[in-house]
Order: sequence, then structure tokens, then C-alpha cells
Amino acid sequence: MTSWRRALLLGFLVWVVPFIVGLISFPIRELWRALFESIMALILSVIIVIGASIYFKHVKDKYLREGVSIGLLWFTMCILIDLPIFSYGPMKMSLKDYAADIGLTYVMIPTITTGFGIVLEKFHLQKR
Repeated sequence: MTSWRRALLLGFLVWVVPFIVGLISFPIRELWRALFESIMALILSVIIVIGASIYFKHVKDKYLREGVSIGLLWFTMCILIDLPIFSYGPMKMSLKDYAADIGLTYVMIPTITTGFGIVLEKFHLQKR
């Protein structure tokens, strides 16, 4: 990993921005669940792209490895931060419900960051 500090900070932002948006827009969840889920997926994908763009500015090689690494790191961070909140907090979701409602959405994190790595790897191979 090019920078653990940067990766961890951006990973926290990937978690906290959607969390804050979710708190603010939570009343929509009760009124129009499909809209809430769409908003959350959109916010998550935008913050992943922004975070990956910032992270990859400092990467000089091994783009695919970096993409997979930060994707798995951010995915793991989001799950580990979420689990106590959604297992014991006000939401009190079962692990099965959490995995289906929120956890599966986090799979887009390594998907997007790996995509960044693949594209950058191909681009830099073509430049040589």
C-alpha cells in the first residue's frame, strides 16, 4: 500500500459521508424506502470514486494491486465500524438483515477501486 495513513483516512471518509447522509435522510427511508436506498448507493459510489481518485494521485505503479488493497481495506473498515452500530445501536439489525440491507452494498467498494486499478494499469502499460 502506497500510504497506510492516506488509505485509512480516506476509508473512514468512505464510511462517514454515507453514514451522515443516511442520518440526515433517514426520514425518507420510512416514507419512500426505494428512494432512500438509491440515494445511499449513489452517495457511496460518489465518495468511493472521489476517495480512489485522491488515493491514486500518489500511486506510481502496481495500480491493480493498490486498487484491490484499498478496496478490501475500505470494505473491511466499513463493515467493522458498522457492525457495533447496527447490531447493538438503535437499528438492532440481525447479521442476516445487515448483510442483505447494507453489507452487500459495500461490495461496490472493492469493485470500483479494482476497476480504477485495472484502468490505470492498462493506461500506464500503453504509455510505455
